[in-house]
Amino acid sequence: MATILITGGTGTVGKRLTALLLEKGYSVIIVGRGTQSKQVQASKANMTMGAANQATLRYATWNIEAQTIDESAINDADYIIHLAGAGVADQRWSDARKKEIADSRINSCALIVKALSSIPNKVKAVVSASAIGWYGPDDSADSPSHGFTEDANPFPDFLGNTCKSWEESIAPVASLGKRLVILRTGIVLSNAGGALVEFKKPLLFKTAAILGSGNQMISWIHEDDLCNQYIYAIENENMNGVYNAVAPHPVSNKTLTIELAKKVCGSFYIPFYVPAFVLKVVLGEMSIEVLKSTTVSSNKIMQAGYKFQYPTIDAALQQLC
Repeated sequence: MATILITGGTGTVGKRLTALLLEKGYSVIIVGRGTQSKQVQASKANMTMGAANQATLRYATWNIEAQTIDESAINDADYIIHLAGAGVADQRWSDARKKEIADSRINSCALIVKALSSIPNKVKAVVSASAIGWYGPDDSADSPSHGFTEDANPFPDFLGNTCKSWEESIAPVASLGKRLVILRTGIVLSNAGGALVEFKKPLLFKTAAILGSGNQMISWIHEDDLCNQYIYAIENENMNGVYNAVAPHPVSNKTLTIELAKKVCGSFYIPFYVPAFVLKVVLGEMSIEVLKSTTVSSNKIMQAGYKFQYPTIDAALQQLC
């Protein structure tokens, strides 16, 4: 089986993707900063998998600021999955944090391009993350009634500009003869981190927090569907270019919150609305994204043959809860 190099492999999506790849028999190289200590864990994992499964897990290092990477990792990789980037919702958006969010994506892409152009390799394809932050709100001038498609222009705000620079930074790998697939990812639903964990917190007190009006549409995806789309992009040579990684049935914030409350609390919960002005005070500029309604189409990836395991919010939450 092929060897997959993953950047950002220690994050929520990266950990799940690594597990799925190893189950399928792929070998995985996780590239990150200060990963030497994790090699012990990898050795234990390889022993657990045993001889029956030829898949192996190992760690390699890179330094994005210095633009250096373990050359053997590039030598050995058949495919690269690029997930690395500072968490968009992890901290309040100060000017310094916004620069870190953008630079972590742009500079890591530049390092991948540099490595593939200067280090001998057999990499066939690069599958890179992007985000639906590319798109504007549903009420913007260019928003289609059926949902944003991949040919829409980037919205001229912080996330739109960041996604544009992000995708432009990885684009040169195509000129190196590598197949390039970009997945513009929606809100990922996972028990291991991210939005769903935050949505669940008020439910500990039997309260369901609806944000703003609750009418804003959320284009979401179950973590397993997202990970399987990365694998699908590797295994299907006909996939090329940009695809929206969102489930086919987006839902409103209110619908997601109430459905989650029903799954977690049954009928014993109290819904309440968190006013927009409170979110603006607490979250600052990031509140724009929390309150923004963005309906994104999944038609292109379905036309490419991908079949969703969790196409509806009910199916996704049933599994996750």
